[in-house]
Amino acid sequence: MSAISAADVKKLRDITGAGMMDCKKALEEASGNMDGAIDYLRKKGAKVAELRAGRDANEGCIIIKTNADANFGVMLQMGCETDFVSKNDGFVEFTNSVADIAIKAKITSSEALLSADLGGISVQERIAEKVGVIGENISIQSFAAIEGPQVSFYNHNNRSGAIIALSKASEELSDLGKSLAMQITAMKPVAVDESSVTEEQKEREKVIAREKAIEEGKPENILEKIAEGALNKFYKEFTLLKQEYIKDNKKTIEQVIKETDKDVTVLGFYRAELGTK
Repeated sequence: MSAISAADVKKLRDITGAGMMDCKKALEEASGNMDGAIDYLRKKGAKVAELRAGRDANEGCIIIKTNADANFGVMLQMGCETDFVSKNDGFVEFTNSVADIAIKAKITSSEALLSADLGGISVQERIAEKVGVIGENISIQSFAAIEGPQVSFYNHNNRSGAIIALSKASEELSDLGKSLAMQITAMKPVAVDESSVTEEQKEREKVIAREKAIEEGKPENILEKIAEGALNKFYKEFTLLKQEYIKDNKKTIEQVIKETDKDVTVLGFYRAELGTK
């Protein structure tokens, strides 16, 4: 039998809504045949298979947790199809239970989380059970884990939120971390600072600026200067340290951090919002 490709696994997941591991197993059992794999999933009851095709899991809930020492945290976005299910106590409790497993075992990837044990069977199998009971496509839309001396988070009604790690820990820095997580949730930065913006993103911003300038009839000899200016504007709007602080727009986040503790740095952050992956 030929090897099962990742592209085929993803295609089957897109068609059926089943988990990646279930899709891989189904394709293996069906010798790579897509229709046979769909039938396998239906017979195993792992999903409602193609009956769920095209149904987006854009509702759901976001659960964010840290361990007792606040030096490890996870953010789990569990998706479902309707707002009704997303607010169901059982669905929220289930998402919490999955996040608890991630915290306890210090799980750092969605693949490991889906394989983790939840009451004698895998998390992926528990999700399949929920699908059978609720009748909606349920899946992990995003999962992030972060570690550092101080991990803080902000969760806005289980619909959006952020988690952040700082290089030092204290009660004051815990409060700062929460404020920064609120900033990230609201202002949607894409990187900590300009050094952590990818070269691809930098070039994309410059290309857009150049093309816009050409359309406006700007002379060629100033195109690069315009592109650099646009990139600096991008840093100010979309990198955390350069953003204006939402609680005091006379200060940047970088200034707020240094005023709290000049030696602390942001190690990293993650943001989630329902309807996005």
